[in-house]
Amino acid sequence: MSKLIATFFYVGLLPKAPGTWGSLAALPFAVVLHALGGFPALLAATLIIFFIGWWATEQETKGSENHDPGEIVIDEVVGQWITFFPISSMLWYHEIPILILPWPGLIAGFILFRLFDIFKPWPVSWADRKETAFGVMFDDVLAGIMAAIVIAILGSIAHSFF
Repeated sequence: MSKLIATFFYVGLLPKAPGTWGSLAALPFAVVLHALGGFPALLAATLIIFFIGWWATEQETKGSENHDPGEIVIDEVVGQWITFFPISSMLWYHEIPILILPWPGLIAGFILFRLFDIFKPWPVSWADRKETAFGVMFDDVLAGIMAAIVIAILGSIAHSFF
């Protein structure tokens, strides 16, 4: 069970760039969660998956020298969902149906999260150095928060012109 969760239904076992695949796989789930219950559903699912992912990562890395193997992508899922908090919350607050998908925001969010996750600016790099399952999860939480802040700023700029 822990492998299924940690690899996000085995997406992390895909060859080449498992983190990118995990982030990409997170997108339709975020849209469905929002469609089912708006921002509160996405927020609740993110919190639940963070703690379940922390447990699964701990189980999968127990006794291993590698505390953050590439196939563990549940952390990318959590970080990617956090990235979309500004979009989801604004759609929910303004009662805009998810069927009017904000494609530029989704694409920008995906790219921004991947950049923060790959290049690991501080404080993402600080969390990444923690050789624990919590560190594996938390560096992506921080990357997601940073990407969410940029998405909120870009969204504010873009929508102030329209």
